[in-house]
Amino acid sequence: MHDVARLAGVSIATVSSVINEKSGVSPKRTASVKDAMSKLDYHPDLVARSLKLGHTKVIGMIVPDVTNQYYPEVMRGVEDEARVHGYQLMLCNSNENPDQEQHLLSMLFSQRVDGVLLASSDSTAVYDRQIRRRFPIVFIDRLPPGCMERAVITNNVQAAYDATRHLISLGHKRIAIIAGNILLSTGSDRVAGYRQAMQEAHLPIREEYFRHGDFTLESGIQCGLELMNLKNPPTAIFSCNNKMTLGLMRSLTELNIACPKKVSVVSFDDFEWAANFTPQLTTVSQQTYQIGKCAMQMLLRIINSEKNRTYQDEAVLMLPAKLLVRDSTTRAK
Repeated sequence: MHDVARLAGVSIATVSSVINEKSGVSPKRTASVKDAMSKLDYHPDLVARSLKLGHTKVIGMIVPDVTNQYYPEVMRGVEDEARVHGYQLMLCNSNENPDQEQHLLSMLFSQRVDGVLLASSDSTAVYDRQIRRRFPIVFIDRLPPGCMERAVITNNVQAAYDATRHLISLGHKRIAIIAGNILLSTGSDRVAGYRQAMQEAHLPIREEYFRHGDFTLESGIQCGLELMNLKNPPTAIFSCNNKMTLGLMRSLTELNIACPKKVSVVSFDDFEWAANFTPQLTTVSQQTYQIGKCAMQMLLRIINSEKNRTYQDEAVLMLPAKLLVRDSTTRAK
């Protein structure tokens, strides 16, 4: 800092004010200090700064599968909003492993991040009041059992209901579902929406048409093969996430079954190339970017309330999804 001050022709106090973004320094002096920092390749010691100020301006984010296209778009919403408020993002991948998730949480605590955005891989983990009270956490995408606050999710029940109703409106009666992990809220809520639509239409939910996947491509392939090799296969399939849909479509190709001529397909999750798929996929489109942005805004409100000792609780924010009807669904024959 002495070197920066000497090169910029200002006091050390002025350099400190510029680094800490305090008001009272003229634009000309601020530019001089930043130019000197650049020329000297000087970077403030953020660890020391965080100890002095009591915050790091860093947010941790834990997702269960960074390769799933849903999460990078959520992360983009988080990062754009974080940047506006001067925060940086530390991204962690739990690989759907509860033990690894707990390790990552401990690591983020020790790194003194200001808060955490968490898409949990373990619905049975107890995030008790003690953890939430001492550390700001907002849940995204997946809602832990009993959680009634501090979360931003999609209205999965309504979205799955709308997807199933679409197939019913096309005259389909033999409608199968490839469900995700029903121990997670995303899995159980989408099944609930499917059941509701089927029951309202007085259609049977046949055991052979109910397949349990685990949100992976491999499970989508296996479930697709099992369904279409049935003696009386379904005429329509609702797949509960994008990766399982990719597996399902691969299984249809392997079996030489035309979609939608022989079977209509609706996928939960819209992804960048869904409209370029053959056929173009009918999908449930979540507000992924908005989920990330709203989750970051909620976390910042919690952080600020705890700084001010007002301790505001935040209700669960549930965003609607939209059904995008394309070419993979058609009227039942």
